[in-house]
Amino acid sequence: MIELRMRRGVHPPEGKLSASSPIQGFPLPRQVIIPFSQHAGKPATPLVKKRQKVKTGEKIGEASGFISAPVHSSVTGTVKALETTLLPNGSSALAAIISVEGEEEWAEPTWPVKEPSELTPDDLRKITREAGIVGLGGAVFPTSVKISPPREYPIDSVIVNGAECEPYLTSDHRLMLEHTEEIFQAAQLLKMTVGAKRGYIAIEDNKRDAAEAFEKLTHGVADWEVVLLKTRYPQGAEKSLIKVILGREVPMGGLPFHVGALVQNVGTLYAIYQAAAKGIPLIKRVVTVTGEGVEKPSNFMTRIGTSARELLTAAGAPLDEATKIIFGGPMMGMAVKSPDIPVLKSTSGLLVLTTAKKRKVFPCLYCGKCVYACPLKITTTRLVKYIQAGMWDQAKAFGLFNCMECGVCSYVCPANIPLVHWIRYGKFMVRMMEAKS
Repeated sequence: MIELRMRRGVHPPEGKLSASSPIQGFPLPRQVIIPFSQHAGKPATPLVKKRQKVKTGEKIGEASGFISAPVHSSVTGTVKALETTLLPNGSSALAAIISVEGEEEWAEPTWPVKEPSELTPDDLRKITREAGIVGLGGAVFPTSVKISPPREYPIDSVIVNGAECEPYLTSDHRLMLEHTEEIFQAAQLLKMTVGAKRGYIAIEDNKRDAAEAFEKLTHGVADWEVVLLKTRYPQGAEKSLIKVILGREVPMGGLPFHVGALVQNVGTLYAIYQAAAKGIPLIKRVVTVTGEGVEKPSNFMTRIGTSARELLTAAGAPLDEATKIIFGGPMMGMAVKSPDIPVLKSTSGLLVLTTAKKRKVFPCLYCGKCVYACPLKITTTRLVKYIQAGMWDQAKAFGLFNCMECGVCSYVCPANIPLVHWIRYGKFMVRMMEAKS
C-alpha cells in the first residue's frame, strides 16, 4: 500500500456521521417518479404509455443517442402518468409516475448474464449500455461510452475511485466495506475491457478499514495496487486522482483517456457487477441520509424514483427546522426548495442543515485564495468577471469548461462570493447560445 496526497484543495470538517451505519434496504414506496433524463447527454425516449403495466427492471426509456442511457422501472406496477417533474438542479424533465401494485415481478434482462470470468469486452460494453449504467460519482456519464475510448488513445491504467472526499457522505465507504469482492471483480472486468496494464484502488486515509479490506483481497494479485490518499477535497475528482497517482495532467478540454487513464467510482463498479452477474439494471443505489439533527444517520439501498421526503422521514430528519436540504454533499450538492423530489441515479446523499444562513457578499478582496486552492489552477476571480460582463469567448478560453464545479473557490472566499454559481451560470449561457447557433 502506498500513500500519496494532492497539493491543492481544502480539508473541510468531515461530518461522517453515518460511517458506522451499515447499508439497509429501504422499503418499497407506494409510488416512484422516474425521469427520462438522469444522465449526461440526451434524455431517454419513453417506451411506455399511461395505464401500461410494467415489471421491475423493465426498460421504460430507450437511449436516444451515443451519449445517452436507457431508463428502467424500479418497481412493479402501473404507469399512472407521463408528466414533467422537478429535478434537484432546478431544471425539469419528463418522467414516468408509476404506482406500485401487486407482487413484485422481474423483467428478463436484455443482455448476456454470465459468470464474470466468461465475459468479453463487447459483452461488458453491451451490459453497461443496456443496463443503463452511468457514473455514480456525480458526473452520470454513460459508462458504455466511457469504456469505449478511441483506438488512438489506449488506456494503460484503471483507477478505482473510492476517495469519497465529500464531507458527510458515506455511501461509497459502506459499499467498499460490505461489497469489497463484487467491486473488485467489476474492476478486473473493466481492466480487461480497456486492455489496461495496471490497476489502482484509491481510498482516502479516513477510510483505512476499506483500504485494508482491498489490500487483503488484492494481496498476490498481479498489477493491482491499493493507494492510500491523504484526506483532501476534491481528491475524488478524476483529474485530481490522475495527477496524484499517475503524475499526468489532463489537458484543458481533454478527458482522462487523452492521458491513458480510466477512472471509475466504486458505486458504478458495484452496479456493473449487479448487471453482469445478476441481470439487474441500475434501478437502485445507496443514498446517505444525514445532517444536523438527523436522529438516525443512515445509508439506504434505495429504488430510483423514491421521494426524498420518505428517506428523510425514515432517518428522523428535522424537516420543520431545516434551513437547507441538499441533494449530494455540502461542497457540490444542490440545495432544493422541497423534499418532494425523487432520488435519481446521481443522488449520493441527502443532507439536512438547520443552522445554514445566507451570507452577505462583499466585493472581491483580490486575496488569491481561490486561485491557490483550485486543483486545476484556474484564476477563478477573473473567469467570473468575464462571465459577469458577458465576455463568453474570453470565459471559454480562460477555462470555463475545464472547471469541475468542486466548490473549493466558494468555500475559501472571504468575501462570500458565490463563484461556482457564477461558473454554472456561465456554462448554461454558453451552451444555450451554442445550441441556438
